[in-house]
Amino acid sequence: MTTFRHAIVKRPCHNFSQRLTTVRLSVPSFYRAVQQHSTYVDTLKRCGLTVHELPADNRFPDSTFVEDTAVLLPDCAIITRPWAPSRRGEIIAIHEVLARHFETIETIKAPGTLDGGDVMIADNRAFIGLTERTNQAGADQLKAILARFDISSSFVHVRNSLHLKSDVAYLNSDTIVVTQRLASEPVFQAFRKIIVPPLERYAANCVNINGNVLVTAEYTTVCNAIKKQGFSVIEINMSEFKKMDGGLSCLSLRS
Repeated sequence: MTTFRHAIVKRPCHNFSQRLTTVRLSVPSFYRAVQQHSTYVDTLKRCGLTVHELPADNRFPDSTFVEDTAVLLPDCAIITRPWAPSRRGEIIAIHEVLARHFETIETIKAPGTLDGGDVMIADNRAFIGLTERTNQAGADQLKAILARFDISSSFVHVRNSLHLKSDVAYLNSDTIVVTQRLASEPVFQAFRKIIVPPLERYAANCVNINGNVLVTAEYTTVCNAIKKQGFSVIEINMSEFKKMDGGLSCLSLRS
């Protein structure tokens, strides 16, 4: 299991509520979002990470969701090509900060599209979601890059979901948290599965950081199931990010 030492985050901007979203919930509060983001950052630090916090950028309402802009390996950073044209300017700031920490930087090129939320790295194996936002060309490019670092890749067709990691999270070599819609996928058959009930689907997007599993507060069934498998659980309020299709993994790039 990877030990994480660093995280990159980006503060929510004032026009955060104008970001792309598919959900039909109330308009998020910018001030509550800032408070929840601050708690998230403090939690990353509690888990032993050095956090590099980028300033808010009002040009890009989605930019607090930094995970979509890159895929990080121990020895390489891969800059994605987000599906939404309105997000492609975000990669400039991310490239600048990653260039200070990685000697090797690869990029996904047109006609490929790739959102980092569609990439789940499980030690020496990657699962790449084929979604509305990640196409086959982008997935093929990522697979070729990962192969050079001895990471094999499997494609997962994801329907009626924003990203692959909206429905599955890697906890360790044995265990994943997964929704019912993906639990029967052949590529996941070797894992022990913590199945997320439909009413708690949002909690499928959780993150294991150095033995601490960050889970969205209020989803008690999922939290208790993870605890029963021996993991330490930290619950975080994500109400304002939920309104904008954002989850726990979306808010940071971890390495």
